[in-house]
Amino acid sequence: MATITSRPDKNGKPRFTATIRLKGYPTQTATFSRKTDARKWVQDTESAIREGRHFKTTEAKKHTLAEMVDRYIKEVASTKLKDCNTGTYTKFWKSELGTYALADITPPMLAQCRDKLLVNAAPATVGRYLAGLSVIFNQAIKEWQWLEDSPMRKINKPSLPRGRTRFLSDTERDALLAACKLSRNKLLYMAVVTSLSTGMRRGEQLNLRWKDVNLKEGYLILHETKNGTVRRVALSGLCLQLLTHASKVRLLCTDLVFPSQPNPTQPANLRPAFDKALERAGIVDFHWHDLRHSCASYLIMNGASLNEVAEVLGHKTLIMVQRYAHLSDSHMSNVVASMNSKIFGGA
Repeated sequence: MATITSRPDKNGKPRFTATIRLKGYPTQTATFSRKTDARKWVQDTESAIREGRHFKTTEAKKHTLAEMVDRYIKEVASTKLKDCNTGTYTKFWKSELGTYALADITPPMLAQCRDKLLVNAAPATVGRYLAGLSVIFNQAIKEWQWLEDSPMRKINKPSLPRGRTRFLSDTERDALLAACKLSRNKLLYMAVVTSLSTGMRRGEQLNLRWKDVNLKEGYLILHETKNGTVRRVALSGLCLQLLTHASKVRLLCTDLVFPSQPNPTQPANLRPAFDKALERAGIVDFHWHDLRHSCASYLIMNGASLNEVAEVLGHKTLIMVQRYAHLSDSHMSNVVASMNSKIFGGA
């Protein structure tokens, strides 16, 4: 049963309070400035309650954002390798909005947090914070039925700069490989060659295990990838030679291909040696992930299609590899020449 009562506000204007009382459900109330809005709310809310779609009072007011985040970390993130690094952004959201009930969290509140992040963080970083919280909200909606809808849907994501396409020139590549050979870290040269040859992500490469490497047939299998799919990576040339040699002299106390020297059960930390090699080679504005960009760029410049590059790198769509399309100048020239030949003949 629903009732709508009218009462003037402090300025004398009418305010309409709608109340819904249904047996077996908590009482719902809302106030409007127009009676037509109150009637529509009554109709929509009653329908939602009867169909089991209305959770705002019962569930969304029972649970705080902190409870939602903690449950996600315990039940979901701990079972997924790609979600294990949730600590940074979840701490931020809990500190800002953790005490609020889910029903009270609004898009303006989230937008204010976004703008606070943008003061000291790059747009890409802020985007990851927003995406991480959005995933948790979706879990609470679909699996736990704590909410009807996510307030994240009404938040504008910060504009991201165009994807980085820094890659090594032939001269830079030779200089870097020469510097890596001189490094005291015996794994660095093989690691850089492997990255340039396969385009593997740093985490995929450093967590690689010998049991997943097939040297005889020239491939390796990545079971834990960023997009959650198993990926086969081809091995050939110098990369295959180096891995084959390493397999013959590897440590038997670990299955890691790139183990840490102090603790072979953990992946190696190659960053200090890599930074020193870059300095020795005179290369600036270059990061480890740019080795992956270099691999993609070399593939394109050697005639690989965008689909083939996406398959090698493990991308599900072509969006991430579109940044390399401009490097395929010879391929595009051939396409244009073929088209002109067909429509204009040999003229």
